[in-house]
Amino acid sequence: MRGMSVSAREDTVMFARPELDAILSVYGRLVASGDCKDYAIDGLADRAVFSIFRRTSEFPLYRIEKVPANAKKQGAWKILAPGGTILKRGHELASLLKFFDRKRFRVVE
Repeated sequence: MRGMSVSAREDTVMFARPELDAILSVYGRLVASGDCKDYAIDGLADRAVFSIFRRTSEFPLYRIEKVPANAKKQGAWKILAPGGTILKRGHELASLLKFFDRKRFRVVE
């Protein structure tokens, strides 16, 4: 956030530290299993996005998005596939991240 004006920082949505710790824990397991190798974090005006990549030069395998405007509706959290398909949506991050704990879950090349 260095180099950004104070008003620009106030207008962006970002992950809180406990949220980021939970997401990075899941990301670490995916790296250890060899399913992914890179990530990106984006703070936008209406959402925060954590993108998980198999390789740096590809589209993200998954995007974990926090959209506070949807918190009272479908839930502030969602996991998206590469085409933008919503794989899981919820109000709590912990229950959403259980998506990655599935035994049958396997990345196919």
